Amino acid sequence: QVQMVESGGGLVQAGGSLRLSCTASGFSDDGFDFDDYTMAWFRQAPGKEHEGVSCISWSDGHIAYGDSVKGRFTISRDNAKKMLYLQMDNLKPEDTAMYYCAALEAFDNCLESSEDVVYWGQGAQVTVSS
Repeated sequence: QVQMVESGGGLVQAGGSLRLSCTASGFSDDGFDFDDYTMAWFRQAPGKEHEGVSCISWSDGHIAYGDSVKGRFTISRDNAKKMLYLQMDNLKPEDTAMYYCAALEAFDNCLESSEDVVYWGQGAQVTVSS
């Protein structure tokens, strides 16, 4: 059974930094491995839909960021450790949301819709105070 657990969320002042981590396990149970999937970070603020934050292809060859986080957030992955990361710098109050790691089958349009997500993590709260 695939499980993805986020860590590293918390409360930070505007302008500060946080690093989210996502630990994945159980991928080989479904016939595929962690590095077969495009990995992504989505976020959801109260009363809003899921928003694609960033995604990274299995080989790191392709990376995409949402317009609102470009230049401030950096996504990375370690396939050997089955880990996904999101370094968040210069945080703003509008970044406040629940952040989820997600696995998708393809990189194309990876930020467009949460409906393409195959597996979700449990979520980590990020709160940025002004």
